[in-house]
Amino acid sequence: MKRKIILWTVLAITVLLAAFIYIKFYFVFGEGVKAGDLNFVVYKGYVFKTYEGRMIQAGFRGAQKGAASNTIQSYEFDFSITDENIADSLMHCGGKTVELHYREYLGALPWRGKQKYIVDGIVSVR
Repeated sequence: MKRKIILWTVLAITVLLAAFIYIKFYFVFGEGVKAGDLNFVVYKGYVFKTYEGRMIQAGFRGAQKGAASNTIQSYEFDFSITDENIADSLMHCGGKTVELHYREYLGALPWRGKQKYIVDGIVSVR
């Protein structure tokens, strides 16, 4: 009886741990397209070499309380790239306006990149 309880407890913990790891690192939480000016794409890392990039998205912010007018703001979109062909294509697009398709995960894996946003496609380059 005691052995059966231990077996079921270990099995339940294993299933819960596997579900947690799947949801945290492999479940695609969201996906979409972002557009902006490509700042850089680099290949870096100590143990796991990954492709990392940054895109600058500029826009206007409406006037806040007490402010006289609208202001320009920018948002930095940091991402990782797992496909070497996509990374190579983006390395030649520095400074251009690009639209990138991405997947968002809840956590980053060291061999997948430093970011939880993974670019998996180039929609357009202008």
